[in-house]
Amino acid sequence: MGGMVLLAIAGSLPELAITISAAASGHLGLAAGNLIGGIATATMVLVVCDLFAPRPLTFLVGSLIPVLEGLLVVLTVSVVLMGALLPKSIVIAGRFSPASFAVVVIWIGGIWVLNRTRSHPEWEVVMAGSQPGRPHRRVPHPVADAARAKYSTMRIVTLFGVSAAVTLVAGAALEISGNELANRAGINGVVFGATVLALASALPEISSGIEAVRLGDHQLAIGDVFGGNAFQLCLFVLADLVAAKPVLPTTGAPVAWLASLSLLLTVMYTGGVIVRPSRPNRLGPESILALLFYFVGIIGLLRIVG
Repeated sequence: MGGMVLLAIAGSLPELAITISAAASGHLGLAAGNLIGGIATATMVLVVCDLFAPRPLTFLVGSLIPVLEGLLVVLTVSVVLMGALLPKSIVIAGRFSPASFAVVVIWIGGIWVLNRTRSHPEWEVVMAGSQPGRPHRRVPHPVADAARAKYSTMRIVTLFGVSAAVTLVAGAALEISGNELANRAGINGVVFGATVLALASALPEISSGIEAVRLGDHQLAIGDVFGGNAFQLCLFVLADLVAAKPVLPTTGAPVAWLASLSLLLTVMYTGGVIVRPSRPNRLGPESILALLFYFVGIIGLLRIVG
């Protein structure tokens, strides 16, 4: 839940700033491309985390909770994909897409289901060799607690808040400089938002994911990525509000392609958690396939936008 909520919201602050800035300036393709393309790029963070883990994350996580987290991403992305196909005339209160509200409702309901499943499991699965990390906040962390026990709660909250504020301000700077770079290079806004800008805004997930793996919290690493991916789609409501019109119906084929790529990559990793590849290699087969499909997907995106 720490990854799905706290880290997800904090890690999505760059997307929040980019969405507000881009929607306010009329760069709707940049905003939509960053939100949708950011899911595909953020999922590739799991490839980086694999490099720092002793075994593939999908083997170490030892829980089916990440499968539910991945399904939440699939649900929200599917609704976004459906919203992109809606006519522009279908609006709520003159400016909101029904799909934008549906994503928020699904996210809230998904978090409730995840928390209930975690606290009241109806069945138990034994996965030999797994190392999911700390199962509950009341269980002392073998590494982190020893190093940070001297820190007060206020100091930790302050550090979290300052880090979040810096991340938010940096996101606004990313949108302003990124849009100018895209214009000077003559790059389509959706393409730039889904690639360069998405990679830059995924840096918080990379650093938090590597730290989670270093601490042995492999389930937290996956929850951070899937949580951020599900939450950031809730920002389409904010984009509609700032732009004063539904953003999704204006996106077209490029965003639909990116949504499909995001679904493909998410399903690969959720399937990997169930199959649990036992290869000793750090990169699991799902990470290798994800790399291949990601680059093929970006090439396809470039062909779509011409």
